Amino acid sequence: MSVSSVDEFAREQSILMDLKTTGHVTVQDLAVRFGVSAVTIRKDLSALEDRSLVRRVRGGAVSAPAGDEGAFEMRLRYSQDSKQAVAVAAARLVRDGDVIALDSSTSSFYLAQEVLGRRNLVVITNGLRHALLFMEHSSAVVLMPGGVVRRSAGSVVGPIGDVLAGRGRISAGFFGVVGISTTLGLLDVSAEEAQTKKFMAAACDRVYALFDSSKIDGFGFHSFVPPADITGMYTDTGADPAAVAEWAALDVPITTVPSAAAATSAADTAATVTPLPTSGAREPARRRRRSRASPTGTG
Repeated sequence: MSVSSVDEFAREQSILMDLKTTGHVTVQDLAVRFGVSAVTIRKDLSALEDRSLVRRVRGGAVSAPAGDEGAFEMRLRYSQDSKQAVAVAAARLVRDGDVIALDSSTSSFYLAQEVLGRRNLVVITNGLRHALLFMEHSSAVVLMPGGVVRRSAGSVVGPIGDVLAGRGRISAGFFGVVGISTTLGLLDVSAEEAQTKKFMAAACDRVYALFDSSKIDGFGFHSFVPPADITGMYTDTGADPAAVAEWAALDVPITTVPSAAAATSAADTAATVTPLPTSGAREPARRRRRSRASPTGTG
């Protein structure tokens, strides 16, 4: 990651912490504090607003309403080509008869569209739109957690222990992110969403992150999967090569796929993917989860 990217990340983190404390920041105050131009601060605030972490107002920004990650349909259109290309590549990991977990993200929604034709599929998801999609267009068995409906995210947040009882492990989980960190892992902006994702990920033999390359430098307050428990990540070719190398050094591969028009013709050859293990196959020791905690736990 370049020095400028680190500086930008640090500013964004500080801005979000200020907003969490005061609820309001001004361009002028931030420019003076960080020793940068007002133009730079406006770009920072615009980037945060694009991720629905703040709301721009005249002269500055205010905190986004609690739980407001933006309208699902709007997020679905954001980086649509990249998300679709990522979904096509990641879908090759899912086979007939698998048990998979999908969060409520738009990235996993595109993946859901790609696996509707799989036979004997069992899907655990907290995404309301995901569940409806499978119900209307597939024969998959769909399981959802009980809990609270979050209208802005189109999700249900709550424990999933009862849903998983007696059903064994989940073959693989696919999760969208607000950002990623080589220290904290996969990040989300919502504490409730992160906790539900943590429950689901804890029950998965393999955990994959799906995201467009803008999330490489994204920031979220809440970690739901640590780096050691990530099997792999999928993003588009816009990802910073230095960031990809940092994750490779942690033994977490990032598969990059071409976005836009090239994705359709090149997806089969550009992405190297690893099929899910067959029944009874053992994970390599370096990728076994360090904790097999029950998904009903609070860790």
